[in-house]
Amino acid sequence: MSDYQPKNSEEIRLAFHETERDVWIRNFRVASILAFVFVPAGSSLDAFVYPGQFAAFFRLRLICSALLLFIWWFVKTPVGMRHYRLLGWILPALPTFFISLMIYDTDGAESTYYAGLNLVLLGAAIVLRWTLLDSVVVFLEVMGLYLAACLLHGPIPSKSIFFNNVYFLFVTGVFVIIGSYFYNQLRFREFTLRYELDKTRKALEASLQQLKENEMQLVQTEKLASLGRMSAGIIHEINNPLNFAITGLFTLRNKGQNLAPEQQEDYAEVLNDVEEGVKRVKTIVSDLQMFTHPETESRDQVAVAEVVASALRFLSNEWKDKVQIDQQIAGHQTIWVNKNKLIHLVTNLLQNSLDALKTKSFRDEKPTIRIEGRIENGSSILSVRDNGPGIAPADVDKIFDPFFTTKDVGEGMGLGLSICYRIVKESGGRISVKTEPGKFCEFTLEFPVRTNQATN
Repeated sequence: MSDYQPKNSEEIRLAFHETERDVWIRNFRVASILAFVFVPAGSSLDAFVYPGQFAAFFRLRLICSALLLFIWWFVKTPVGMRHYRLLGWILPALPTFFISLMIYDTDGAESTYYAGLNLVLLGAAIVLRWTLLDSVVVFLEVMGLYLAACLLHGPIPSKSIFFNNVYFLFVTGVFVIIGSYFYNQLRFREFTLRYELDKTRKALEASLQQLKENEMQLVQTEKLASLGRMSAGIIHEINNPLNFAITGLFTLRNKGQNLAPEQQEDYAEVLNDVEEGVKRVKTIVSDLQMFTHPETESRDQVAVAEVVASALRFLSNEWKDKVQIDQQIAGHQTIWVNKNKLIHLVTNLLQNSLDALKTKSFRDEKPTIRIEGRIENGSSILSVRDNGPGIAPADVDKIFDPFFTTKDVGEGMGLGLSICYRIVKESGGRISVKTEPGKFCEFTLEFPVRTNQATN
């Protein structure tokens, strides 16, 4: 084929043969049609040169054309596709055989039909994608059949004419063989350059895409960092008045002892409500502080119920009075993990469920999120299931890929589930999803149990 050997020559060679095969078959069918047309058209030559044999030769030409039409069809069959190289030797052999038959039946070595064999060599070499082997085989076919026709015809009256014809056939064949060799080298080098250029282009496109993704991740990281700084300021500003309120409540409770007995009950009830509200605000602030300034390296036995409660507090304005939350958490169930990361993980899963429920119309059921925790087969399992629209089958394998999202532009960057996947893997666990479009979606987290834990 070629003495040019690039680094990945075997890969390129296979790709080259695959491409050449398709082009070869297309050109083969073109050559078959050309031969199908021009072989019977040669009857005009018979009418002028050998009018007495016009009818017999016309029948031979029709038989040849019929066979050419057959292999034009056969090359597209499964058998023909497997043996297309063999058909490439048969195609020029058909007109060569019938021309040689007419040479034998007319003047032998002195027949002018030998020129048709030159046309077979040149025409097929130009139209077909011959390799060096193909051109040698076809050349031997032409020379062998021509010599057989001349010798079987009988004594050769003119050695000079015979030598002249053989010489020109030989020279034509040599040119065809040498031309095929260099043409194949040129084609292979051109293909190699295009192949490597295309491969380089794809690698550059992949690198550019990676750079874009890295840039988006940096932007997202900067946004989160800015959110953390802003949250720190807000937390500080909230904590100060909260401390004042707590001090004031303590003073009011002491002052309440001086009230009349019939007023103290109502007074204490109001104070309890206020204290409960202040405690709840402090809990939310504490969760927010831990979430925006997490200590992400340490791990501990984290109570699953506490994590779920914190995540639900973060999202309370999105689900209260809108979505039914069903919880079934195993008593004293814990997970060996970083608490901040687990809160982040559960919050992301709940947020995804809430977003999904907004896109579905409910008639006979209420929008519901079921949170279930249990110890099973040495694993601490936590699942979040919603009765939303589910995930399309085509998207299931891509949901953990960074930046994959089915949300509209501006509604999400597609990092939530990717972050969840990374957190679970870092903690030695696994995350899986079960879904049925239109009915439900369930994410399940499994973590190995590190110590004896209470079961259901």
